[in-house]
Amino acid sequence: MYTFKKEERLCNKRLLEQLFSSGSSFLCYPFRVSWLQATLPEPVAVQVVFAVAKKRYRRAVDRNLIKRRTREAYRMHKEELLYDALQEQNRQIILSVNYIGKEINDFALMDKKMVKLLVQLSEQINASHLKVV
Repeated sequence: MYTFKKEERLCNKRLLEQLFSSGSSFLCYPFRVSWLQATLPEPVAVQVVFAVAKKRYRRAVDRNLIKRRTREAYRMHKEELLYDALQEQNRQIILSVNYIGKEINDFALMDKKMVKLLVQLSEQINASHLKVV
């Protein structure tokens, strides 16, 4: 249940370009989220990429720490807050989570913000689903 497998990581360059050119985005400080409904080659509900700006965090250890904490928070909450709703509607999305915070936050804060982010994302997905149908 609390896994984060390779199939869930977004590596496809074509999908990444598509996400950033025509995807929807919103801000949930300290994260900036971009998402797009897509048909994925893998049988998963979401493919996600996590990013931290090299311009803001010059040291790789800092970037890796932030990405590790973000991935962990996502892994803990994705199932109940995001996957269940997507599987009910039989939909797939691609997702980008960029860390834009000015300082390195502790895991507790990142975890709380990730829950808020996933709730906001599922609301937006449901709203877009209602428009389409």
